[in-house]
Amino acid sequence: MGKLQFRFVPSLTVFIGSYFPLSLILLAQDYRYDLLWSPFCWPPGTGNCVVPLQNGTLSLIVFVLCLFCLVFSLGALATVKPKTPVDIKEARYIPAELMAYTLPYVVSFMSLEYKDTGKFVGLLIFLGWMFIITYRSGQLILNPLLIVFGWRLYEVTLSYPGKNPVSITSWALSKADLQPGTRCNVATIQDVRIIRLTTAEGAADAST
Repeated sequence: MGKLQFRFVPSLTVFIGSYFPLSLILLAQDYRYDLLWSPFCWPPGTGNCVVPLQNGTLSLIVFVLCLFCLVFSLGALATVKPKTPVDIKEARYIPAELMAYTLPYVVSFMSLEYKDTGKFVGLLIFLGWMFIITYRSGQLILNPLLIVFGWRLYEVTLSYPGKNPVSITSWALSKADLQPGTRCNVATIQDVRIIRLTTAEGAADAST
């Protein structure tokens, strides 16, 4: 079975988007809560109007970047329309790897601030190495954040209907509970198989 491999730019987008919760935590830590009840003013930086962040807009820029990458990644998955029928022979759910994913969150609570340049650069280097490792190993799609939005990663053995069907084993993303003996539709995006139940299967599941 070949590894699940995105191209570099989509891989980087998925990786950055997966750390949207971390960017939200850092934004919350950077917020000046003494200005929480101050009257709204615009634009910031004029007169008595100040940005309610300790380090200017850096934390806000990181937050917006991660949010954009997350929305783009989920949007790309949502627009895929699987149309090619396949028969599921075997399906095994693969749990997401939580340990490596949660390490940066632990670091964020160890007095990490944007103004602490050394720690912030160290976090960027750490995340950079994590990205390279997950990208090179083809493990990027083991993204716990996808679970929140209903996606699950499977190792499936499937075959395309025909006179002499050949079984293929690969990884696939699906929002359905894949079971052996199920007819599904499949599409491929960036070498990743996206599987959805056929209309008939979905109707059967809804009626039970």
